[in-house]
Amino acid sequence: MFENVGWAEILVLVVAGLFVLGPERLPDAARWLGNAVKQVRDYATGTRDHLRDELGPEFDQIRQPLDDLRGLRDLNPRRAITRTLFPDDEPAPPSGRGPLTPTAPAERPPIDPDAT
Repeated sequence: MFENVGWAEILVLVVAGLFVLGPERLPDAARWLGNAVKQVRDYATGTRDHLRDELGPEFDQIRQPLDDLRGLRDLNPRRAITRTLFPDDEPAPPSGRGPLTPTAPAERPPIDPDAT
């Protein structure tokens, strides 16, 4: 839910909360916000579990397109090129390092003596 919020953003929110609410009311507001987030998370988990119980195996069929969309959200140009160059049945190179041609770990890349 909050995976894109870093420590800098949290610090800015705390400082803004100090200015807006004051140091006396900030702990109560933080406690209320924490309880509200926990309650919303519990409602979402309960709803998901209830749907899973009601729908049974059809629940996974409904979730599949949503998981595909979630995978598109993580798509960036480097990952798109990696998926294009290296299909799912082949292992991807480690984090963009190394040669672009797939070779075995002990195999040396081909060298053309006439080109050097």
